[in-house]
Amino acid sequence: MGTGDAAATLVRDEGARVLATLIRVTGSVDLAEDAVQDAVVRALETWPRDGVPDDPRAWLVVAAKRRAIDVIRREARRAGKEAEAVSLIHPDPEPPEVVRDDLLRLVFTCCHPCLAVEAQVALALRTLAGLSTAEVARGLLVPEATMAKRLTRAKQKIARARIPYRVPPAEELPARLSGVAATVYLIFTAGYTAGSGGDLVRVPLTAEAIRLARLLAELMPDEPTVLGLLALLLLQDARRAARVDAEGRPVLLADQDRGRWDFAEIKEGVELVGAALRRTPERPDAYVVQAAIAACHALAPSYAATGWDAVISWYDVLLTVQDTGVVRLNRAVAVAERDGPTAGLALVDAIPSLDEYPWWHATRAELLHRAGRHGEARTAYERALAIGMNDPQADHLRRRIAELPE
Repeated sequence: MGTGDAAATLVRDEGARVLATLIRVTGSVDLAEDAVQDAVVRALETWPRDGVPDDPRAWLVVAAKRRAIDVIRREARRAGKEAEAVSLIHPDPEPPEVVRDDLLRLVFTCCHPCLAVEAQVALALRTLAGLSTAEVARGLLVPEATMAKRLTRAKQKIARARIPYRVPPAEELPARLSGVAATVYLIFTAGYTAGSGGDLVRVPLTAEAIRLARLLAELMPDEPTVLGLLALLLLQDARRAARVDAEGRPVLLADQDRGRWDFAEIKEGVELVGAALRRTPERPDAYVVQAAIAACHALAPSYAATGWDAVISWYDVLLTVQDTGVVRLNRAVAVAERDGPTAGLALVDAIPSLDEYPWWHATRAELLHRAGRHGEARTAYERALAIGMNDPQADHLRRRIAELPE
């Protein structure tokens, strides 16, 4: 990797934390985004020439703060608010842990109850995960134009309501938990299977999501949603090393070398599932149930030995609290593994409203492929590719198309 590529990677990986810090310092999402963008441009211009600094994040924070100060001073001259710029130059001292928690503070800001949960999650994904508006729209299964309007309205509402940039007191946590948990999980998902680009996995995003989930567990140690969320992330992340081959191509679960799984993460995740299930004896929690499904896979000695009856039963439970097309799609895959591709395909075809979701088409294609309906499989594979996905996944689907008889 050349110096320029290394610099670009560092800027991408550090960008979310730098942005979170600038939002805390300035109190403005828009100002912080502009200042960080300016710092990023400067970094990409100077780092390849002068070398990457010893502390890239600190360099970016300083550069962004300088830009923000310039903007505030320019506006202050017109409004007589020079003190705002001075406060950026000489901020009040803060304890060291504030920087560590900046991203969590931003999650809570984005997930204020005055915003609809859909807007909370969209804003946090756009700001925290560094995803493009198109990627956020794809992840939440809405048109890009709709997502752009939703993001604009959310930022305007935060500004008008003067929502503070802070972790709320304990009594306010439950009201924000739904949006916060969804945001952390979708940040993980955005890293676990990148929506576009040349990498299958964006490790900095998955690591950041796990870190945030651990911080949530410290804040709310008895909350089953939080325990289930952390368990789910750990159990999925445990498979990371086996999900990609030496050429960067995806390795399906059935073909993974389970000896490469992270058994420390699996042990911790399974223990958390047990603790969370004990706290939900009456009403299931969606994250806890998903973690239980992940545990079924993690504990199976081989793919052939997977307890598909248990997996399907857990999906039936999940549908009682989260009846979505994606959940039904995943359940259909499990049914196909137990009962064959035709049974799974019937369930996939009965799912409404997933025509713009590439994995609905890819799943159909795979089941049609296995059922010997090769012409239909080719059409479904091509539809999935047309909607879009990351490069390694697209290459995998093209290889599957190449395997179809003419």
